[in-house]
Amino acid sequence: MKQGIVLVAHGSRDPEWSRPFERLAAALEKKLPATAVALSYLEHGPSLEEALLALVAKGVGAIRVVPLFLGAGGHVKQDIPGLVAAANPGVPVTVDTPIGEQDQVLEAIAEGIAAPR
Repeated sequence: MKQGIVLVAHGSRDPEWSRPFERLAAALEKKLPATAVALSYLEHGPSLEEALLALVAKGVGAIRVVPLFLGAGGHVKQDIPGLVAAANPGVPVTVDTPIGEQDQVLEAIAEGIAAPR
């Protein structure tokens, strides 16, 4: 069964804001070539529903939604689960904890901040 991953971020009108997220999606596609990856935004970009349905159209049988947020606020606790439920993609969908709550991500951020300039 083919798997899918939707990366979901807040979104911005500024197109430069989304570049790091696009780079992340491309890097993930290289690391997981058998997994379909989609990028979505809560505002100003492909919606979560569009991303979920696009992956289903590609034949995925299960989808992980990965919130690209540092912590679990209202978007992660209410908005994202509500959008997943409303989309009703017809395949199992799980929502991960926000990426910023993973120890290795926090360590990488700390290393980046502590690096000599």
